[in-house]
Amino acid sequence: MIFIAAKFQIRPEDADRWPEISAEFTQATRSEPGCLWFDWSRSLADPDEYVLVEAFRDGDAGVAHVQSDHFKKAQQTLPPHLARTPRIVNFTIPQDDWSLLGELAVPGSD
Repeated sequence: MIFIAAKFQIRPEDADRWPEISAEFTQATRSEPGCLWFDWSRSLADPDEYVLVEAFRDGDAGVAHVQSDHFKKAQQTLPPHLARTPRIVNFTIPQDDWSLLGELAVPGSD
């Protein structure tokens, strides 16, 4: 799978509204057949920073994502709300779901 983590520094005046601002793009991406997950979290240390963790089935699904109409639209509509260019980590890894964090295993939970 293609695993991506990206940090978005949002303009302070837009940070509280970021879930609403990005909602259309988020829902459209989650509806892609090759999207495994697409999840936003807000930083506890910086209220203007959101972290996006996303995964796509394979390279073809990643290409389909960046070629989609909703991605092209997001390239136009999201940057005005950003304080700087997002930072990204992108890897292809040989799995298709989250692994268990054995060091913090909860007995009977899996």
